[in-house]
Amino acid sequence: MVILRTVLFYITLVVSTIVLGTLALITIALTRNHALAHSYGKIWSWLILKASGVKLKVYGHDNLNPDKAYIFAANHASQFDIFVLYLSIPIEFKWLAKIELFKIPILGHAMKAIGYIPIDRTNRKAAFESIDRAAEEVKNGKSIIIFPEGTRSSDGILQAFKKGGFILAIKSQQPIVPISIEGSHKILRKHDWRIYPGTITVRFGKPISTRGLTVKDRDKLIEYVREEILQNLPEDQRESSELAGI
Repeated sequence: MVILRTVLFYITLVVSTIVLGTLALITIALTRNHALAHSYGKIWSWLILKASGVKLKVYGHDNLNPDKAYIFAANHASQFDIFVLYLSIPIEFKWLAKIELFKIPILGHAMKAIGYIPIDRTNRKAAFESIDRAAEEVKNGKSIIIFPEGTRSSDGILQAFKKGGFILAIKSQQPIVPISIEGSHKILRKHDWRIYPGTITVRFGKPISTRGLTVKDRDKLIEYVREEILQNLPEDQRESSELAGI
């Protein structure tokens, strides 16, 4: 089963990325319809989850107002986090994603055309320019997704948070929605290429207001958001007692 699902995953990933990525580029070139091009990401993700034998459970949609813009902050333990977020977030959004993804043929070009925002973590000035751009997008009514850990966890355990995404939220003065993703690290493990079918659960917490906060408040905001994400993660994805004391 693992080998079969792995083969189906990679075939589906390659073919759907080429077809839907190209379709997104054509759509943007001909119609400038970013919402339609973004919707191809949902089809892409649905196909990949089906091919991989992954079931998705989503809770907490009642915490969201579809007419509002948010900064969605999710834990990150697998590439499958991208697929499940496409499918579980009921609001059009933009990714704030590492610049390396934009260098992938077709996929990267499609991401850029749709208006997703690259961030270069090796260039402080460029990174802050990306954060400023993302803050403006949120002010203008577009939601943004961030992975505050900055990179994938190797074992599913929630890592320390970086500050950039929270500066973004404070600058935008829009609420942060904590998202807890359970089980994705068991599907496609870091440093492993095989696919292990299973269930991924996504839980949306209540929006956390940033109204009136300043950059000086970022550390308290980070602590609060991180705690909210932790509360909705299972024990095997929480930090050990040793890590908690550091």
